[in-house]
Order: sequence, then structure tokens, then C-alpha cells
Amino acid sequence: MSSIAVILACAFVSGLGFRHIGYPPLLGYLITGFVCAALGFGSASQLAPIADLGITMLLFTIGLKLRVDVLMKRYILVPALVHMVVVIPLTAAVIMLCGVFFTVLSFDNAAAPWTLALALSFSSTVFAIKIFDERGEGQSFHAAIAIGVLVIQDVLAVVYLVLASGKLPSIWTLAFIPLALSGKLWIPALKRLMSQVGHGELQLLFGFAMALAGYELFELLHLKGGLGALVVGAVLAVADPARASELYKRLLNLKNLLLVGFFLQIGYAGIPSAEMFLVALALLAVLALRPVIYFTLFTFFRLRARTATLAGIALTTYSEFGLIVAAIAAAEGWISNEWLVTLALAIALSFFVATPLNKQVHRWFRSVRNQLLKHEKQRLPEEHIEKIENARVVLLGMGRVGRGAYRFLTEEYGDTVVGVEENYERTEDLKTQGFRCVHGDASDRDFWERAGVTDCEMLLVSLSSHREHLAVVNLARELGFDGTIAVTTGFNDEREQLEALGCVAFNLYADVGRGFAETAVERRG
Repeated sequence: MSSIAVILACAFVSGLGFRHIGYPPLLGYLITGFVCAALGFGSASQLAPIADLGITMLLFTIGLKLRVDVLMKRYILVPALVHMVVVIPLTAAVIMLCGVFFTVLSFDNAAAPWTLALALSFSSTVFAIKIFDERGEGQSFHAAIAIGVLVIQDVLAVVYLVLASGKLPSIWTLAFIPLALSGKLWIPALKRLMSQVGHGELQLLFGFAMALAGYELFELLHLKGGLGALVVGAVLAVADPARASELYKRLLNLKNLLLVGFFLQIGYAGIPSAEMFLVALALLAVLALRPVIYFTLFTFFRLRARTATLAGIALTTYSEFGLIVAAIAAAEGWISNEWLVTLALAIALSFFVATPLNKQVHRWFRSVRNQLLKHEKQRLPEEHIEKIENARVVLLGMGRVGRGAYRFLTEEYGDTVVGVEENYERTEDLKTQGFRCVHGDASDRDFWERAGVTDCEMLLVSLSSHREHLAVVNLARELGFDGTIAVTTGFNDEREQLEALGCVAFNLYADVGRGFAETAVERRG
């Protein structure tokens, strides 16, 4: 068996172990790299092709998520930039002090501490997305805020890498100016191509090929290849936002798989020493200021205390992308490999702290809710909680299932049916389509109390995860709702758990055949 196969097998076992105890598998990959390097097994060069592909796909998927109209919103753009302005000098000062006290981490380049501070100013995109998905909050407003900040950080990181590379672009780069100006001509053609690709393996191959094509094109133009992958992703997002979003989801697991090679490769930069561990702890102490800074900035821009708290806590990590910035800086000789190892330790420690913190954030917020509400200012329209009037049936979750249920129920209950959607933009879109819909988070006690959800006769719950369904049902009972609660589920054990709580459970997979047949019989003729 080749050394690469053994390393990957060890990474799998280690990642599985960390996932079993509730931590990101990424920690297992980092530790596997350090252990394999210490044992003299394998090499960084063997992992380099996988690592390079992972970084390219990461940048391409960042481009697919770029939505300039969203990123330019003041409550996303300004906090992202101000946070960096505050954190980078503070982190650089700590790094400089560490370089003075620990000889192994001293600097020959005056710009090195600032490069490290920039790398540590980013938060982990992978971690935040995983946390929101696990809690069923991927479409929530606070998730959109946090992910918007992360995308801005990632773009700034790419800009830094391009500027720091010292490469002068080729004269042929000027040829892209008329191409960019003629977007009305080629964007429709690109949109047609994306629609013809379909939804299967051809779509996956299309995304992979486009990312590599962008990389190679920019390398030919003497520009950073990673920037090319990001630009191509952004172009696809402009051409067809819906299919770009679908492509992003399709490529997400492939990108994460390839990045395993990068995290394993970090271990070959050196073995952590006691000094490096102490410096990593000092950097972790600096990280503790991050949720305070974000909360202050978000509430200043009229976000709710709950939104500011959930988004800020999700951003309280160091970033794997920062590690990529540091790795490139080490390859260029700007920083030492010892600092690269120290950053890897700091990132790993930040995940150890942030994981339990994020898992308990709702409970913690409830305990300090009254104190945090004092910091709220006049709320944005996106944060306004609308009172639900004259509602007999409330649907929590307006995805495909929720919309279908809404149409059916309005035939019997008329305009006393109200939908609740956690994505603000989708809520506004549903309203224009004629749905009676309000913006709200089904797991938010504040929303339940202010909107008057418990005044209805029946609740239909169709959200993203079983865990979120349980939280909503328990919240409804806690607030005294004694009407009917119907919940969608996908597995029989979940169905039994919901029925034990007094819910009407509908198994989307087991019961769909019956519903299909009933519809056919009703409409035959």
C-alpha cells in the first residue's frame, strides 16, 4: 500500500474520532499530518497535488457565492472591514512580543508579523457553514450575515495574495477589458451552457473544469492562478445565480475532500514545541475579543441582539484560509515554518473552544438575553418582527413542502393561513407571489412572543433538520401552545420521537407514495 493511501486512511480514522466526540474532522487531519511527519512517513511533496487542487476549488466556490449586492450592505461590509482594522494591529503587537520572548519565533522580515496578523484576522468559513447546517439555520438571517462577512474576508485574502506575489500581469490582460464590457453578449450564452449541463455528474465535471481553466488562464497572464478560479466562479454566479448556488452545493464535498491534503501537508512543516504551544494559547486569548467586537459592530448597525450574538459567536474561530495565506507566505520565505506550525495549533485550539460554545449558544443567549437587549438600537426592516393577525394555521418553513401545504390549506382556511420563512429575501419574494408570509426564525423565542405564534389553532413545521424540529416543538410546548403540531420527518425513529411529544408526524419518504396515489385517484377521469 502506498504511503499516501496509509496517510489518508489514518486521516479518516482520526477525523472520524473527532467527529464522534462532536468536533470538526479537520482537527484529526492536522494531528494526522503532525504524527506522520514525526514518524517520517510520507512527505509534503506527495500531498502537494491534492492540496493545490483543494485550494483552487476553495477559491472557485468562494466565487460562486459572491453576490455583490448582498456584500455591499452596510451591516455586512462595514463590520467586516472595521473588525480587521481593529484586530490586525492588536494581533500584530502580540505576535511581535512573542517573537521577542521566543527566539525560535523571531522575525527577519518586518512585514512578517503583519502577514501573520492578517492571516489570523479571518474566521473559518467551513466551520461556520457546518455549525449553521447542523443547527438547521443555513437560511437564517444571522447565517447570511456571518457568511457575508466570511466571503468579504476570503476575497481580501485573495487580493492580498495577488498583491504580495509581486507578479506583473501580462500585456494580454488588457484584452479582457472589452470582454468584461460586453457582458450582455456572452452572459446569456454562458447561462444557456449552464442550463444544458443539467444536474448530474456532468455538472460536477463542468465546475471542476471551469475552476482549473480559470487557474491556468490567469497563470498564463502572469496573475495568481487562484484569483482566476475565483473570478470564473464569480462570473458563473452573475450568469445564473440559481445554478451557481446549485453548483456550489454540488462541489462542496469535493472541495472539502481535496482540502484534506492541504491540512495533512501542514504537519510536515515541523513538530510543535512547548514555545509554539504557549504562543498559540496567547493568540487564543486575543480571539476571545472577537465576539465582543462583532456584537458591538452589528448592534451599532441596528441588528438585533440575538442576530449579533449568533453571527458573532459563529465567527469566533481562526480560519483554514488564514492557514493557506500563511503557507504561501512560508513558501515565499516571508515567515518561518515554525510560525506556520504555531498558526496551525492556534486554529486547532480555536475549533476546540468554538465547537461547544456554538452548540450551547442558544441556551447561553437565553440566560443573558435581558442584558444584551439593552444594547439594541432601532431595528432594521430585515429585523422587524411582524405581528401575526387572524391566523388559524401557521406554517413554519416555506420550502417546497411548506409552499405546497400552504396552497392546499388556503382552499379550506382561506387567508387565515400564514407562512413563516427565516430567509428575509425569500420572504419578500413569497409576498410578491401572493403568499401571506412573515419573516421569522422558528427557533427564536423573541419571534414567538412578539408575533403571537401560539395564538393559532394548528402549527405545521417543515424545517431543515430533526434537531430543529425538536427545538421548535419543545419551545411551542414551553410557551403553552396546546393546539395541533404537525411535523415532517424522514425516518421512522424520528417519527416515533415526535409522536411521543404529541405531534402528528409525516414521513416524507414513507408517506409520499400514499399521497401520490391518493392524488391520482382523486383526479382520475
